[in-house]
Amino acid sequence: DSMIQEKDVQVPVRDGVKIGVRIYRPEGSGPFPALFAASPYRYDNNELPPRPMFLWRETGPIEWYVEQGYAYVHADVRGTGISGGEFGFLSRAEQQDLYDVIEWIAKQKWSSGKVAGIGQSYYCMSQWFMGVQNPPHLACLAPYDGMNDPYRYLAFRGGIESNFPLYWFNASVRVPNLYPANGDHPRILEKDFYLDVQHHPNYDEYWKERAAAENLERIKVPVFSIGVWAKMELHLAGNILGYHKVSGPKKLFITGTATAVTSQVDFNNAEFHKKHLLPFYDKHLKGEKTSYDQRPSVEYAVKNTGVTRSFDSWPPAGTRKTGFYLGKGPTGSVTSLNDGSLQSAPPAADGGSTTYAYPHARWVLGVVAVGPQGPDPAAAVLTFTSAPLAADMEIAGHGKAILHASSTRNDMDFHVKLSEQFPQAPQERAKGVQPRYAIVTKGWLRASHGMERDASRSTDDIPHYTHASPKPLTPGKVYALEIPLMAIAWRFQKGSRIRVEIACGDSPITDGLFFHVYRPDKIGSDTIHHDAGHPSQLILPVLDVN
Repeated sequence: DSMIQEKDVQVPVRDGVKIGVRIYRPEGSGPFPALFAASPYRYDNNELPPRPMFLWRETGPIEWYVEQGYAYVHADVRGTGISGGEFGFLSRAEQQDLYDVIEWIAKQKWSSGKVAGIGQSYYCMSQWFMGVQNPPHLACLAPYDGMNDPYRYLAFRGGIESNFPLYWFNASVRVPNLYPANGDHPRILEKDFYLDVQHHPNYDEYWKERAAAENLERIKVPVFSIGVWAKMELHLAGNILGYHKVSGPKKLFITGTATAVTSQVDFNNAEFHKKHLLPFYDKHLKGEKTSYDQRPSVEYAVKNTGVTRSFDSWPPAGTRKTGFYLGKGPTGSVTSLNDGSLQSAPPAADGGSTTYAYPHARWVLGVVAVGPQGPDPAAAVLTFTSAPLAADMEIAGHGKAILHASSTRNDMDFHVKLSEQFPQAPQERAKGVQPRYAIVTKGWLRASHGMERDASRSTDDIPHYTHASPKPLTPGKVYALEIPLMAIAWRFQKGSRIRVEIACGDSPITDGLFFHVYRPDKIGSDTIHHDAGHPSQLILPVLDVN
């Protein structure tokens, strides 16, 4: 075996704490450039096979990189593994540790003095903080599938409590620390991240400290940002924002991988690295001329077709904002609470409104009806569906829903899903069988959080809410709310229908790991107005593919 492993090296950092690292490097004296990865998931779990069962195995192929002439340094962040200190979830101290370990790596006898960030998810979040601090020996970053604003994309999407922090902290941080693969040094994490989340329901100093998004323009090194459509509920926005905001040379690639699970499979596959990341690292860490120079500034896969498109910018040039107005039904194409319509013409003066009361009697395990055939996601929510499309329609960029809404309560939650509803045989519809569909993208907003925008970060496409001091609503008053949808590239097929689903919650059945908390005080009824004075609508970025 031509790889040297140094198993439990302790690196002293500025406040005297020691950070545990494992070093993998080629035999020989080098010097070797180094890839640096940091997470709370324990490097001794690298001995596990990189299977989706262990979703936190997000290092990439370590041994393969050593074969390519790289050292790979894997740190356990403070308070995890054998590292000293207390886990603080991306705290300022944890961020400074990244700087100190990078500078320590550069001083090692085997090191060339060039260090790059590597890794997915938490490892990627660490990379943004490596870059923001600009350690002298950091050469480049390849953030794959990682957010940089945990309030907005981990804990409170649209201001609505996510269940994910509770699951993630227990299953991905506490369990791997208590039961590491080799059984050595089990560690109980006393500090409760989920309790911190509950103590900080608004965007305050706690979250600002942990948001690299606040300071991305400080990143000067080259950045190859790789996002994943399938992780839109968690990480995608971070990769896009990072691409927009960093100050150095940069490129963006968004993969069309099918699911959150396959995004991890891709990242542990040496072929994926050989094609995409190795040319970037070889250019910036070894000074080689590589295929990375030929990459377009922006490349993305159209999620449901596999077609790859290249542009100079994101969103791509050549899109036109196209409105689809919510209206009365029925369309006869789906069974839902209202079966409303989606039309290209603005509504008439008597366009009316749609009211629904919640919680609905048929909701089981969150906001989803369960019938004789199992879960029926459309049956007990609002839908607004277009006529069949006369031609294919491709979208690329950031859509949004503008809803004119009122409530019997002093707040409203909106979970908006854009779907492609596929054609259905009339005899199936006559039997009450629901049409097949695919979710295209989603958006979320708690209305009390939708009153105050950050002008410096809002655009026409994407309203950016401060989430700092939510304002309660006046019951019965109509509010115009803009709900940004997650970025997407998708081609609707001729004959399919565009469908919007609207509800006040979601479910682990429909939304997997990324479902939201349904609070016991959420009892009331909301009304969506869709008349000439209140033109509720969906706005999509339609791409001219010619």
